[in-house]
Amino acid sequence: MTRKFFWPLIRPVLVLAACATVLARTASAQWNEQVLYTFQGGTDGQWPLGSMVFDSAGNLYGTTEAGGTSSCTSFGWCGTVYQLAPPEQPGGSWTETVLHAFQGHPTGDASAPFGGLVIDASGNLYGATNYGGTGDCDVFGTFPGCGTVYELSPPKEKGGAWTEQVLYSFQGGSDGFVPFGDLVVDSSGNLYGTTQFGGGRGTNCGDDLYPYCGTVFELSPPKVQGSPWTEQILYSFEGMTSGGTLGHGARPSGGMIFDRAGNLYGTTQIGGSGKVTGNGTVFRLAPPTKPGETWTETVIHRFEGPDGDCPIGDLLLDKYGNLYGTTEFGGDSRYPSGEVFELSAQSNDEWKIKLVYSFYDGTDGSAPEAGVISDAAGSLYGTATQGGGTGSGGTVFELRPTAAETRSFELLHFFPGYPDGSNPASRLMFDPSGNIFGSAEYQSYDSGSLCGSFGCGVIFEITPP
Repeated sequence: MTRKFFWPLIRPVLVLAACATVLARTASAQWNEQVLYTFQGGTDGQWPLGSMVFDSAGNLYGTTEAGGTSSCTSFGWCGTVYQLAPPEQPGGSWTETVLHAFQGHPTGDASAPFGGLVIDASGNLYGATNYGGTGDCDVFGTFPGCGTVYELSPPKEKGGAWTEQVLYSFQGGSDGFVPFGDLVVDSSGNLYGTTQFGGGRGTNCGDDLYPYCGTVFELSPPKVQGSPWTEQILYSFEGMTSGGTLGHGARPSGGMIFDRAGNLYGTTQIGGSGKVTGNGTVFRLAPPTKPGETWTETVIHRFEGPDGDCPIGDLLLDKYGNLYGTTEFGGDSRYPSGEVFELSAQSNDEWKIKLVYSFYDGTDGSAPEAGVISDAAGSLYGTATQGGGTGSGGTVFELRPTAAETRSFELLHFFPGYPDGSNPASRLMFDPSGNIFGSAEYQSYDSGSLCGSFGCGVIFEITPP
């Protein structure tokens, strides 16, 4: 059966960029940023977005939303998985290699990998794509597929080709549609992720044209080698319930995280409150206590605007059980440019929210889309996709704990655009030496780029003093 859908909002930054207020600011001179690789927009890919991973040899792996090939029906957004190898000699250049160029729905392959990667002990890479696969989803008369989860396995012999396998093709019904964000893997090798739409529940998901309000899914490896992976829906979101009452969220997009008890935590972009479509939620999914029972969903926070609006990044769980995340909007009522928040568990399973930092005027950044990471000293590091100094291409920031149990803000780098990057929308990561790595989706104002005026994006490194 062909399922007919309307094109979802898959590039929010292009729509929302005009909403940000940006002013000039001078960044700290103590940290040094360098571009490791600039995408060209052809076979090497364009627009890196999802989280990257390291292997044991220090190679970086990531995805680009588009590029590679142009055979996909999703408006040419095929995308790639790439490897970035460090230089053999200090001061040399990093080397980019495309490990797989997605072919899209016409071949049953994946396309448009808007999520990042996870890596297992054997070096296999796993990720999700918005489109592609075998599902027949009609989007404005095109058939881009309903999304996939894929595996990319390293060659058995040095110099050989990597092997890509689509582990699951979404069909756009109760099994979900448009998987978005990073996957998470448990100790048994099961993969967990979210789809923005589908699931069979909810009628108010941000737009009446969009089908249902999203899912949390589990994908389990086969017990017999060569058999298919098995998908199970753990929860289908309701969106805003009728009558303006409190709901359970809609359109999950950020990567989820496990706690020690096996509970999953994640966010939804909208839903939760009874205000229009709601400002989003943070939710918990508790595993069943007996075989055959279902997972139990609990909304641990509903955003109201002043405390945050539209959480779309990954969550961070510290050793005390506190959750940290970002919201793209909300925060300071004068300049609701986004925030970093903390959620701490109280008695009776109540959770208390604290605004760790509220972006206030654009000079410090605005519209953070990725989550935050933490170092051993408890400092938080993250990106804002807009704001900063000249070019207003976004920022990298640090939130350092103080003796007064507050956090001091430091601007580590602002992106001026071409030839540097702009719109750093992926989660950062550390290497063993404490250097920070990330990607910027664009390079604003590069009029000569094959990717148009937005540029094709870069991979960057920021080194501490």
